[in-house]
Amino acid sequence: MKANRLIYLPLGGAGEIGMNAYVYGYGPEDKERLIVVDLGVTFPDMDTTPGVDLIMPDISWLEARKDRIEAIFITHAHEDHIGAVAHFWGRFKCPVYARRFTATIGRLKFDEHGHPKDAITVVEPRPAVVKAGPFDVQFVPVSHSIPESSALVIDSAAGRIVHSGDFKLDLQPLVGEPWDPEAFAAIAAERPVKALMCDSTNVFSRHPGRSESTLRAPLRDLIKAQRGMVVATTFASNVARLKTLAEAAQDADRTICLLGRAMRRMVTAAEQSGVLSGFPRTVSPEEAQDVPRGNLMLIVTGSQGERRAASAQLSRGKYLGLEMKEGDTFLFSSKTIPGNERGVISIMNAFSEMGVNIVDDNDGLYHVSGHANRPDLETVHKVLNPAIVIPMHGEHRHLREHARIALEAGRMTEVTTNGMMLDLTGDAPEVVEYIETGRSYLDGSVMVGARDGVIRNRIRMALNGHVLATLILDEADEPLGDAWVEISGLSEKGRTGAPLAETLEAELNALLEKTGRKVMADDDKLDEAVRRVIRQVAMEEIGKKPEVTVVVSRLSEG
Repeated sequence: MKANRLIYLPLGGAGEIGMNAYVYGYGPEDKERLIVVDLGVTFPDMDTTPGVDLIMPDISWLEARKDRIEAIFITHAHEDHIGAVAHFWGRFKCPVYARRFTATIGRLKFDEHGHPKDAITVVEPRPAVVKAGPFDVQFVPVSHSIPESSALVIDSAAGRIVHSGDFKLDLQPLVGEPWDPEAFAAIAAERPVKALMCDSTNVFSRHPGRSESTLRAPLRDLIKAQRGMVVATTFASNVARLKTLAEAAQDADRTICLLGRAMRRMVTAAEQSGVLSGFPRTVSPEEAQDVPRGNLMLIVTGSQGERRAASAQLSRGKYLGLEMKEGDTFLFSSKTIPGNERGVISIMNAFSEMGVNIVDDNDGLYHVSGHANRPDLETVHKVLNPAIVIPMHGEHRHLREHARIALEAGRMTEVTTNGMMLDLTGDAPEVVEYIETGRSYLDGSVMVGARDGVIRNRIRMALNGHVLATLILDEADEPLGDAWVEISGLSEKGRTGAPLAETLEAELNALLEKTGRKVMADDDKLDEAVRRVIRQVAMEEIGKKPEVTVVVSRLSEG
């Protein structure tokens, strides 16, 4: 019988920030019992994934082994950790475990997808233990920018693993639990930590992270100093920040209105799960219209420039009867995630044109990160004293830098990206297999694979335009009337000044007149000939090679 081994396999989140999905397994090779930690999403952009709604990990490897999956564990309720669970659960139908707030958000998603809400089990924090096949799993409270975030202690016969999840060292997070060094020291004292899988997001930030509580006074002072309407945006899931902003508004005698479904849902879920209390009273958008501008504060979604969120809607004019005016103030109590700069700057410029005063995070005065900085990571390494540190949750440069820090401290490490399977059974991590990983897209209401060609073809049409050519042939494979074309996404006139569609039709009909019956009778050869002519003429006329669809209708006898 083969010896048991302990494996770790990231399917998302290692080599990128977002779309987290990690697999742990224990047992004989290729027969390991598996647990999944997080199943998240990342978000599309118009350049690389036009029209896509969400991007999720490729779970083909997991789906082929679904009979070996014991459970899914969710560390917290950010979309890049929980967002894909409801989309994929129907393929696994295994137990899902989470803490109360995370489970509340997860159950809302399950209900929307028609899944049973009791498939998600609420788990109390350590010392409570969930037994999942060969694993004993405990949830350990950590501070982050969303309530009830957790690290996981994962025990098996091969040793103890700590999966950090997203975390920061905050002794006063305002909402949620503080960093507890004694609790983490107890984890290491109870059983040596074989491996720490650790958040790497802020590894390049060399100063210790700042507490959420440090924002209270600056935000209060800022909002009190304004004269017109104040609008603030932050991450909808940052319940502590929402409360800080609302309390600052209350101190300035301002009525508070929350704009954005995600924001209202987070506050409701936080109150229902008991992690949030004392949130100032809010009013509806309809009620807000009757409040004098100098006494009103809106807290809105869209800190990353999302086109459909409240911030972008306000930048385009009236939204739910409310609008920005000259002398108002718009505050970004957030940091722009790399890749979102264009959307955020577009909103800033739109507000600037209205005469609105724009305030950004101002070197951290109005925002603090939810992730541990380098000194904080080093603190956690020392407290847990793991033999092995495996960086995760970061781009490759983050993982590599984090690995270097661990190595310099005398710890074993490995830069592990999506698809790299590690064997953690021995004293050093060993790469034992490379799994083909990729992405799947939620495109409207259907899932499509990255290799299906749907998005690739959409990009080609966006870049090159499209020509539809229609031909009708009689029983003798002779053209019945002229061919015609319809163009989309292309200039109507070409280099010669003639309508492009007419030029294409003339060349296409000339082709049909001289094409032999052998080609005319063969759909594939005819299709190829038509495509070639259209792309050649279009290149000459407008400098583009469009995508071409050829429709051939053949009239049958009788």
